[in-house]
Parts: sequence; structure tokens; C-alpha cells
Amino acid sequence: MKKIKNILDKKNKSKIVCLTAYSKNFAIEIDRYADIILVGDSLGSVLYNYTTTRKVTLTEMINHSKSVRYGVNKSLMVVDMPYGTYDNPTLALKNAKKIIKETKCDAVKLEGGKKIIKQISLLIKNKIPVMGHLGLLPQTNKGRFRSKGKTFKEKKQLIDDAKLLQNSGVFSIVLECVKMSTAKQITQNLDIPTIGIGSSIYCDGQVLVTDDLLGLNETNIKFVKKFLNIKKFINLGLKKFAFEVRSKKYPSKKHSY
Repeated sequence: MKKIKNILDKKNKSKIVCLTAYSKNFAIEIDRYADIILVGDSLGSVLYNYTTTRKVTLTEMINHSKSVRYGVNKSLMVVDMPYGTYDNPTLALKNAKKIIKETKCDAVKLEGGKKIIKQISLLIKNKIPVMGHLGLLPQTNKGRFRSKGKTFKEKKQLIDDAKLLQNSGVFSIVLECVKMSTAKQITQNLDIPTIGIGSSIYCDGQVLVTDDLLGLNETNIKFVKKFLNIKKFINLGLKKFAFEVRSKKYPSKKHSY
């Protein structure tokens, strides 16, 4: 697939931009700047106020992905497989096929390493492109979120899992909240790109939740930089609308039939 080859070719050449989208309107704008558009299960907290991504359903992921598909032209579109949809290889293949068929996305993303390697291998064997995800795994994380790769044991496991994923055929790996030195070592040891989120500049690319970087969410997560306060502009437009309705300036003849 040409789009995946383009991502692979960026390794050690140019940084990869990855952003989330959950609807067509956002996807249209994001597609101008991103290399990868991810329909993430982060939509659970962003749109539905879920306290965990475990509550996100396959139906929700597919419906939002259908909308996003209408807005994607040049970017590689990846869809998260939600919690519980790839517990075993047979189930993973069934649901991945459903996602690909109904959303027309380019690839799916699964969280984990050795524990789900059979699932990943079966998907790839069936020509379904897979993006990996290591480090902090929101779907299975227990307790409060913390960075990974601090201890020798964690570091070794992450490196081993990354190599295992690469050997299985994934085209890239998201590294979430992985300590800088570990993320650097993983990136240098792989032939496929790493996409960091809270995992330092040493990754081959970066991903953020679009709503976070635009300031739509009241989040104080360390790795989130707010590049814009879009709420200010939204409030300005709403304030103008309310004022003109109440002062009988809108709708004028120009905006009436």
C-alpha cells in the first residue's frame, strides 16, 4: 500500500505528524497537515466522558470512523480496535475485517506486545495492516497512569516487544509515556517508525489528541502542549450570534428567504 510505504520511507528522514479525528469536519482540516489520522478510542473520554477507554464500543468506533473517512484524502487513516474486540486471534480477525470493510480505513491499531502477537500475526497474514502500541496501554492499565521503561525489567520488555512487533510485520509503533532513554533506544533499534506521545523528541513522529492541543479539553497531562485556545474563538462566535438574535439584527433580509 502506497500510503504505508510513504510512512515507512520517513524513517530517519522526516518527522511524522499524527493527529486524532472523530468527525468529518475535523478530519478535513487535519488532513492538510497530518501524515496519519488516528480515530482513537480516546473518543471515549473526549466525546462521551467515559472514565476509561474500556467502555468504548466497536459500534462507536465504526460510526465515528465512517464520518472521518469522508474528510480524509491524503493521510493514512488508522482506527483503534477497542477493548475486548481482539481477545483472541479469531475474534481479532473478525472484528478487524468488519472495521476495514465498514470504514474503508487503511489500518488498525492494537495495544500490546507479546500477549497479542498471535492476533497481530493473523491480521497481517490476512493482509490487514497493523500499527502497534507499547508503553502505557490505556485499555489494560491498572491504577494511575505512569511512565514506562524506568526499570531494567520494563526497558528490556519494551525493547523485546518492539522487536517482536516489528518482526510480526507491523508498519509502525506508538510509544506512549515511555522514558526518553528507552524510547530513543527502541527507535534507534527499529527499521520501522515510532510515533511518540509523551515519549520524547527521539521518536520518528508525534501524536496528540487534536482536541487537547487546541485547548478544547481541560487536561493537564504533562505531554500535552496547548497550541491554541480555540474556546476563545468559539465563545466569540456564540456571543455574537446571541447578541444579534436578541437585538433583532439576525436574521436580516440577506439571511432570509
